[in-house]
Amino acid sequence: MTKTIYLAGGCFWGVEAYYSRLKGVLETEVGYANGHTANPTYAEVKTGLTGHAETLKLVYDDAVLPLTMVIEHYLRFVDPYSLNKQGEDVGTQYRTGIYVTDKKEIKAVRSLLDEHLESGYKIEVGLLTAFYSAEDYHQDYLTKNPHGYCHVNLNLIRPDEKKN
Repeated sequence: MTKTIYLAGGCFWGVEAYYSRLKGVLETEVGYANGHTANPTYAEVKTGLTGHAETLKLVYDDAVLPLTMVIEHYLRFVDPYSLNKQGEDVGTQYRTGIYVTDKKEIKAVRSLLDEHLESGYKIEVGLLTAFYSAEDYHQDYLTKNPHGYCHVNLNLIRPDEKKN
């Protein structure tokens, strides 16, 4: 079954590069989520004034990559106890968050986080309220710019988890 989830984990370039390599991932798109302005630009988001988080829209095959594995992969590369900071990126636009479109998934995500983490984690969990696609040059950025900055360790993906 095809499912969609939205993952904010710091700079969206690395989050997208990580998930795009996994078996079961059907589509990735980076953008801006859960802010209070419509159609923000990167220049606006990076000011921190829009309330948006850099976010990956992840479309995946739940039979190949179930929600439990989506979250386990996420927890491999984020610092769940850091507020508004991942790697060298600092600001509310770099906060961690897991946003869903079905209220029933909120409980499942929170249960998975509670199972894997100590109390006090800073990952937002909730409904997606808005998602705006980022500019074209941000899509597949690290594929186009392999030496670009990335706080996500892409070597955390095991060979058996990678697409062929």
